[in-house]
Amino acid sequence: CALQTICELALVCVREVHPVLMRTGTASNMENNHTFLYFAYGSNLLKERLQLKNPSAIVHCVARLKDYKLVFGNHKGLASDRWHGGVATIEHSPGDEVWGVVWKMNISDLESLDDQENVMLGAYSPVELSVKTKGQEINCRTYIMNSCVYAPPSPQYLQVIVMGAQQNGLPKYYQEKLRAIKTNMYYGPLPMMAELEARRRAKED
Repeated sequence: CALQTICELALVCVREVHPVLMRTGTASNMENNHTFLYFAYGSNLLKERLQLKNPSAIVHCVARLKDYKLVFGNHKGLASDRWHGGVATIEHSPGDEVWGVVWKMNISDLESLDDQENVMLGAYSPVELSVKTKGQEINCRTYIMNSCVYAPPSPQYLQVIVMGAQQNGLPKYYQEKLRAIKTNMYYGPLPMMAELEARRRAKED
């Protein structure tokens, strides 16, 4: 309809004026005009996973998000084709905490990161949260699932998270907590796992 067309044109204009602010809602988590900080708590803990589509990502620090907890589910209950089970999100929970990795990334990778999180489809929303690291707080971009219906993750998906936690030296107790998460026991093939394994082998060669 005409109204929808007008709205779409307005959205395009806003993005052209300031695409970064349009996507993040704020520029306070940017160290300069070229990079931003992203707090990963799920499969993007693993460097090889994140760099599949976001090659600029480099580790900035390990950090803790207070008063949130890690949960698994699917947007509106629609199972993930990529991971064949629930995927990670966070929700407010006083007294709990989520550990993750803060990545420094180029603005050029912001669109692909949003695409990975299915922002345009409404599955996740980008938010800015404050995380703690080495006695200081920093603001980071992260993502929270919309309309989450709880569901256990596949063993493969959980394995990627655990590998990322180990790779980046997250606290031992938190790594154990991750390993203890119950899965849906799906052991079928997943193309994503084959892609990650191929990337890991290529780095070793």
